[in-house]
Amino acid sequence: MQRSERNPRLEWRYALLALISLIVACQPAPSFHNTDVTGGNIHAKFTLTDHTGQPRQMADFKGKIVALFFGFTHCPDACPTALSEWAQVMQSLEAAKPGSSAQLQVLFVTVDPERDTQALLAEYVPKFDPRFLGLRGDAVATAKLAQEMKVFYQKVPGTRPDTYTIDHTAGSYIFDRQGQVRLFAKHGNPTALLADVQTLLQTP
Repeated sequence: MQRSERNPRLEWRYALLALISLIVACQPAPSFHNTDVTGGNIHAKFTLTDHTGQPRQMADFKGKIVALFFGFTHCPDACPTALSEWAQVMQSLEAAKPGSSAQLQVLFVTVDPERDTQALLAEYVPKFDPRFLGLRGDAVATAKLAQEMKVFYQKVPGTRPDTYTIDHTAGSYIFDRQGQVRLFAKHGNPTALLADVQTLLQTP
């Protein structure tokens, strides 16, 4: 029986790969200010239309940090507050390192497609930052995505049929460059948002 010949070059490559894997495994996990949901069963699988009329999927933003927020344009408090804070984060990123704000994409998904038309989203969302995108789908697509992402929303009747409001989860999911969910961020602390985005930008 013939013995297989050793291949020193191949063995060296295997050893190098093993060493790289060991180094990566030994790297300390990043420390975040907001809630770390890395590895959670949360998926942003969607095909929605942005406020310019272009179809969008999560894969379109691979390579960027993505902040995904569910809300509606008639929201009196949580939604404008959240978008204003993300606008502050964009400005702070740019001030700290010119060009770095282009590595963050903020997405606003309406939970009120009945009233939030493409035209209304196009008027509302870019007021906070022209690079933000408003996304909308029909009622079925919206409900499906919200369920996949464990986001709650429910219509609350008003005094007239057109004056209803919507209770909804008030927070952003933040995804890394590979499109994996990493954080759930409540609002009220743009400094913490900025720090966590910068950490993700520096994480391989």
